[in-house]
Amino acid sequence: MVKNHIKNPELAARGKKRIEWADGDMPVLQQIRERFEKEKPLKGKKVSACLHVTAETANLVRTLKAGGAEVVLVASNPLSTQDDVAASLVNDYGISVFAINGEDNKTYYDHIRSAIEHNPDVTLDDGADLVSTLHSDYPEKLKNVVGSMEETTTGIIRLRAMHNDGALKIPVFAVNDADTKYLFDNRYGTGQSTVDGIIRATDFLIAGKKVVLAGYGWCGKGFAMRMKGMGANVIVTEVDPIKALEAAMDGFMVMPMLEAAKVGDLFVTITGDIHVLRAEHFKVMKDGAIIANSGHFNVEINIADLESLSKEKNLQVRDFVDEYVMKDGRCIYLLAEGRLINLAAAEGHPASVMDMSFATQALTTEFMVKNKLEIGVHEVSDEIEDWIANAKLASMDICIDELTDEQKKYLASWEMGT
Repeated sequence: MVKNHIKNPELAARGKKRIEWADGDMPVLQQIRERFEKEKPLKGKKVSACLHVTAETANLVRTLKAGGAEVVLVASNPLSTQDDVAASLVNDYGISVFAINGEDNKTYYDHIRSAIEHNPDVTLDDGADLVSTLHSDYPEKLKNVVGSMEETTTGIIRLRAMHNDGALKIPVFAVNDADTKYLFDNRYGTGQSTVDGIIRATDFLIAGKKVVLAGYGWCGKGFAMRMKGMGANVIVTEVDPIKALEAAMDGFMVMPMLEAAKVGDLFVTITGDIHVLRAEHFKVMKDGAIIANSGHFNVEINIADLESLSKEKNLQVRDFVDEYVMKDGRCIYLLAEGRLINLAAAEGHPASVMDMSFATQALTTEFMVKNKLEIGVHEVSDEIEDWIANAKLASMDICIDELTDEQKKYLASWEMGT
């Protein structure tokens, strides 16, 4: 039995079905796994991954193991673990997993320490908790780490801040910034799964409601697009003038959060920043307002402010819904404790879109172990991106044109004008 700390091994049979179902919609990752099985590019390497423990992630770590790696997987969020998937990875695939849905903060970091004590050569991160803990508490182990992959906008922000402070001691691939990741995973994956989580938690009718979105990055764009398609009146709040202008020209109302707070029915934060919703906003929200977060950490909603303004808190009035009764009698409903609503109340991104993200993770892991990189935050190569995009198109039976020799020559020249 491989080392593990999971909820219940008896859930493995259901988890295996879930993993296999997801795998059927991940043809690019399948192709990489088949090659890894033959070539063993990760042979002898130890990999520690701090990711959402879902069926899609299971197929990524299966691919890394097929490549010869010894893998340990821990959760990157206490509420995102699918316990049946964790059980199947341990029982059916021989992969060490330390993750339990609903684990407390101490257990969460105990699990991260288990990943670090694996003495990894390579780490994969979703929010940079693994890398930051490694740097803060285990600096002596950094000399053995050849690099890391980071999956999220939030994690990239943290890692660039570490690099700017001179604290980062290893090279990291900004997987999140790859076109094959953020244009699809962030936009279509977060967009769809956030809507899914909100509806599962609330049974909320979208049509005709005023939905306030904080943050018009790629995740926010995807969410706004889907809310608009379902009949919502979408209001966008932003601090970036370019993104605000883009939201306005995409047909959405744009205003400061303090104004939006007075009229919104549903509020969703997707910014990567702290305390986007706070006391001044809660004070003016209408009775029955629903608030949720789809940014990586549960810091975007100032829950301490919400509690200080409340005279009563009723937990789980519905699965994933906590009711806060304000001192003036208004009720505000917080979803999933302010954690990722799309993973806490739903199943995260569909496998088809994670196929590209995790293909990028797998190929950059291979690249990392084969090449010595300078300390810093690196972009994924165009060669990897193009291979993944072409493989995905092929799996969808889509063909595209190629440049003629004449067109290539024209694009490389400057002489021809009007």
